[in-house]
Amino acid sequence: MRSIWKEIKLSSVLLLLGGSALLAFGLYNIHSISGVTEGGILGLTLLLEHWFGISPSFSGFLLTLVCYFLGWKLLGKLFLVYSFISAIGFSVFYGIFEQFDPLFPEIAEKPLLAAVVGALFVGVSVGICVRVGGAPTGDDALAMSLSSVLPVDIQWIYLASDLVVLLASLSYIPFSRIMYSLLTVLLSGQIIGIMQKIKLPGFAEEGELSQS
Repeated sequence: MRSIWKEIKLSSVLLLLGGSALLAFGLYNIHSISGVTEGGILGLTLLLEHWFGISPSFSGFLLTLVCYFLGWKLLGKLFLVYSFISAIGFSVFYGIFEQFDPLFPEIAEKPLLAAVVGALFVGVSVGICVRVGGAPTGDDALAMSLSSVLPVDIQWIYLASDLVVLLASLSYIPFSRIMYSLLTVLLSGQIIGIMQKIKLPGFAEEGELSQS
């Protein structure tokens, strides 16, 4: 078996970093100031904090660790390396963007626009990372893992996990706010699914990652 380091491609790394930078830019300039909540792991950590007082710093770390472990078992070492690159890239780029004021502060008063634009940023950025074979967040690792063993397209796995969390979040978040969140996760998931089908010469298909 070839060394894992020989399988890492510079073009893949550059795409992972580019996708991570775009994700960090969108989350900082759109989601962080719009008040539109999230589904998936982030939404679940907020739910656990509200009802059980469990800090997101603990629950988020634990849940993400479980998702990456599942991805490693199902998709292999190359997935883990690419995910590490994209996750670190996201953290670094987000830290950089935090040094500046948000570029679109007025979007906080336009939740519908924030939901649509935010979905575009998340869908395209995560779609790039997932298509190359890396998961910038635990949600992406879970979706990639399940799509590798289930006869279901990845966008529907995203939607299902987000819906479960958003429906549970109705226990403490107003319905009107949840609807904007539903719109953004629906759009972003579909965009990720579309990008997952784009053929990129030289890049492994998702199923091939498990052979690494």
